[in-house]
Amino acid sequence: MTYRKLLKPPQLHRPPPSTTTNFLPPPPPIDTLLTPSPTLTLTSSTAATQSQLTTFINTHLKSNLTPSDLLSFLKNHLHHHPKFAHLDLHVFRHAATLDSFRHDHSTYEWMVRTLAITHRLDSLSSVIDFIVSNPCPCSDGIFSCSRTEPIFRFAITSFCNVGRLDDAHQVFNKMLRLIDGKPNVAIYNTMIHSYVKYGKFKKGLEFYARMVKDRVKPDVATFNILINGYFRSSRFELALEVFKEMRVKGCVPNVVTFNTLIKGFFRERKFKEGIGMAFEMIELGCGLSSVTCEILVDGLIKERRVSEACDLVSDLSRKRVLPAKFDYFSLIETLCDQGNVIKAGLIVDELWENGNAPSSIACTILIEGLRRIKNFESGHMLMDKMLKHDIVPDSVTFNCVLGDLCNSGRTSDANKLRLLGFEKGVCLDEVSYNILVSGYSKEKNKKDGKAIVDEMLDKEFIHDIATYNRLMKGLGIK
Repeated sequence: MTYRKLLKPPQLHRPPPSTTTNFLPPPPPIDTLLTPSPTLTLTSSTAATQSQLTTFINTHLKSNLTPSDLLSFLKNHLHHHPKFAHLDLHVFRHAATLDSFRHDHSTYEWMVRTLAITHRLDSLSSVIDFIVSNPCPCSDGIFSCSRTEPIFRFAITSFCNVGRLDDAHQVFNKMLRLIDGKPNVAIYNTMIHSYVKYGKFKKGLEFYARMVKDRVKPDVATFNILINGYFRSSRFELALEVFKEMRVKGCVPNVVTFNTLIKGFFRERKFKEGIGMAFEMIELGCGLSSVTCEILVDGLIKERRVSEACDLVSDLSRKRVLPAKFDYFSLIETLCDQGNVIKAGLIVDELWENGNAPSSIACTILIEGLRRIKNFESGHMLMDKMLKHDIVPDSVTFNCVLGDLCNSGRTSDANKLRLLGFEKGVCLDEVSYNILVSGYSKEKNKKDGKAIVDEMLDKEFIHDIATYNRLMKGLGIK
């Protein structure tokens, strides 16, 4: 058997007598197929000829075709071919018409995933119908094929991702005809979440009711989706009822549950209740996440309740429940913008002492605030502490601190800071060294100034003799 017949006009093909029904539409003529679909990224730069395709297929496929052979061909030869990649469905369809060939879950899964990933969802629908009419050979026995549900789940998710919820619902119903037992709860969650996402929460509730009727036990993700849906629909009280229901049913809330509730409380301007929910998290042993703290702090800042945000963060830090990775730079930035730089410094010191080190961004913001109020000494101390705790600043902020020290007649301290910065990985540049040379020039320290110039030469920061002469002249060295 050859594969030349794959290239003949579709009206010449007749499926062999079989009890299997083929619901796939006949493939279009090869001349049409050779024009790539505009939705695909895999396109043909030049028109392929029938003879080229025939040669390609006959080269890589043996005559006694098996699903394993076809999968290998689709995956390893056709999928990345610059001319023929868009003909994968054409080959898949025609393989089903060949004598003694029957698709199995491996070819079904490959085709479904490929069509979904390349956004050929109309074709995906036809392949799903074909699978329903021609189940995997693994289903010929008592039980259905174990790969059927994952295949359909991928198709359902693909339709949901683009908002084709009716199609996803249809695929779900078709899946029920093929699988044994009840679907996985994750598939129900996907459908309910998609209805919420696309503003069809009523249908989401109907699907949840179907889930309960089907005796599929909801999990924490199910309840989180419902809580979020009620909040998005401005039905706050019902969201709380769902929270109570999940606890009655023995489903333990997780951090996503509490984060959703806290956001809901804050949206309703019930800040006390939202903060109380955070402490309930702690009591239940569900530790605060960085996202939880961001919701709390940013929500309070947005409502100009900065003092409450400071008290909350300090309280959580003292109780050792503030997440180590929580970046509280937004709180420091707000305090500095409001002119409360000293308070910002106290917050940083307190949290740092309790084990919540600031990020490089938070330190940079605080240093800039200290420089604005001309508190250069505190800026220097903070920079020194940063480096000793391996918090590496950006070169601009570092150079600013070097400049402040040099302008204050403390170039030797600036040079010590430079050496520490180099040890810790600060990106020192020409500006850093020029600041030090300028400082030593003002202090008339020729010896240390010349040492810096010599180091600049070694690092090739001095590009011409004129620059060198200018630096030496500034130091008073001829």
